[in-house]
Amino acid sequence: MIDKKQTQHIAKLARLDIKEEELEDFQKDLSKIIDYFNIIEKVDTSDVPPTFHPTEEFLKIGMERMREDQVFSLSPEIVDRLIDAFPKKEKRYLLIKSIFQ
Repeated sequence: MIDKKQTQHIAKLARLDIKEEELEDFQKDLSKIIDYFNIIEKVDTSDVPPTFHPTEEFLKIGMERMREDQVFSLSPEIVDRLIDAFPKKEKRYLLIKSIFQ
């Protein structure tokens, strides 16, 4: 079973607000998930053909099917309304929660 510190770290990475009273249940659930992956990992899949393989040829075909990018601009009034509606901003920069430490 994973320990309390690992559970808290995983919850933090997943941006989950786990209360102290929920921690034990969350710890048990995570351990069950990891145990299940360990079972799956032991299954021999050497004779099973892949259902998806991102080869260069596949990617080339995929790129041919994609539409061209279309550039368009919005009126300054619409842009101003969008910026005004954003919860956190500094001048015309939109502020978001940092994802890097």
